[in-house]
Amino acid sequence: MQQTRNLATDLGTRMESLRFLLRARDGTYGQFFDVVFEAEEIEVLKTASQAPRMNAHCEQVIGTIRREALALDHVLIMNEAHARHVLAAYQRHYKEHRPRQTQPTHARR
Repeated sequence: MQQTRNLATDLGTRMESLRFLLRARDGTYGQFFDVVFEAEEIEVLKTASQAPRMNAHCEQVIGTIRREALALDHVLIMNEAHARHVLAAYQRHYKEHRPRQTQPTHARR
């Protein structure tokens, strides 16, 4: 519990802007982990049970967004509305203009 409190303290004023904490259903996180964040009025969301690859998929999507959409070294997200606008523009690009990796015709059967 003390380590969780230390994490919350390290987050400092950034903690005020957080609304959700997404975490794995891992035994590493005890019940006190959630209690500390819930006391700060942060909703703790756990990944789906019996979905062992869910974290990998989430990490892949987040990594793609960080690399391609946000280029975090060049974009400063100001608020939730701005984040939604940037992600919507990236989604349009991803679906309409982004080059696709296609299989060679002989590989499709």
